[in-house]
Amino acid sequence: MDSYIEIIGFVAAFLTTAAFLPQVYKTWKTKDVTGLSLPMLAMFFVGILAWLVYGLLKDSPSLIFANSITLVSSFILVYFKIKYHNK
Repeated sequence: MDSYIEIIGFVAAFLTTAAFLPQVYKTWKTKDVTGLSLPMLAMFFVGILAWLVYGLLKDSPSLIFANSITLVSSFILVYFKIKYHNK
């Protein structure tokens, strides 16, 4: 039963993480950050960090996988928002 639960977790992890990556790519290519809110990105980053810690404490591979990738992606968006805010 636990393996089915973890499979559902990996499917959810893949979909939610994959859905976020096009925004990172688009921002990287266009350097347009006008539609990105720095406070939202900061709260999202901290929330994902908390989910990653939770996943580590629960020893959940799907949570660790998804939130590790999303943490890096959200950090990149924060970086782009700061770097390109005047362009």
